[in-house]
Amino acid sequence: MLIRHPDDLPSSEITPEGLYQNRRAFVGTAGALALGTVLAPSAVQALSHTGGQEDKVTPEEDATSYNNFYEFGTDKEEPKELAKDFKPMPWTVTVEGLVKAPRPYAYDELLGRLPVQDRTYRMRCVEAWSMVIPWQGVQLSDIIKRVEPLPSAKFVEFTTLYDPKRMPGQRRAVLPWPYKEGLRMDEAMHPLTLFATGMYGKPLPNQNGAPLRLVTPWKYGFKGIKSIVKIRFTDRMPNTTWNDANPSEYGFYANVNPAVDHPRWSQAKERRIGEFLRRNTLPFNGYADQVASLYSGMDLRKFY
Repeated sequence: MLIRHPDDLPSSEITPEGLYQNRRAFVGTAGALALGTVLAPSAVQALSHTGGQEDKVTPEEDATSYNNFYEFGTDKEEPKELAKDFKPMPWTVTVEGLVKAPRPYAYDELLGRLPVQDRTYRMRCVEAWSMVIPWQGVQLSDIIKRVEPLPSAKFVEFTTLYDPKRMPGQRRAVLPWPYKEGLRMDEAMHPLTLFATGMYGKPLPNQNGAPLRLVTPWKYGFKGIKSIVKIRFTDRMPNTTWNDANPSEYGFYANVNPAVDHPRWSQAKERRIGEFLRRNTLPFNGYADQVASLYSGMDLRKFY
């Protein structure tokens, strides 16, 4: 698999990636993922030799009008309408916990002068639909280095703005507000992990998490916490909103695994928005070459 980075990837393109050429290899590798078997280098390499089908960028209108953002409503179409008057600036992000100097950061202070990345990523929702989105943002690792966490920090917790006056979906107790998510430190430091500030070459729309959201393309979409106002470093795995709300369906890791079904539906296939036929879901959403080693030896059925 080849991931092209800012110097060679226009926002309008994505590297061609296909489905498996050998179904037996796919089933065997997916089974290894489900059982938590350590992936040998040859097995990881097999995931990268795909061909025959291109990933096309999802139309901007689809990506900005069909999305989950419960702070602005539970229907896919509600966030675009209910977030239209949201004012994301000025914005402050508070850094807490195991860091050298915990304090609030203005948006420009936190992100200013960090190199902006253009990354076109496959994005997979736990509800078995997917998109391909061109993001703009900064590597989360650059922000982490800027705020100087202590060596004892093992996890990073993120919190969304809680303001029911501005976010009408929070007036209903559909989730335990405010929304929280987290990553292990090695996941947060991985070069694929972005703090997105834009998409399609434009500032991040309100309904997609303005002004700052997390993007981890090998995980299910609910990990992509939006409108972040707090970053907390801790030595313990933090609670996360969906895991608190329904732990049997939503785990902390949320790695895309086609061999582990959601309790109410299969994850083996997905519907790419804009396409009629369903396609096979790729382990780690197709980014196994880059991230499978993070989970070496883990039981990925238990740590879902």
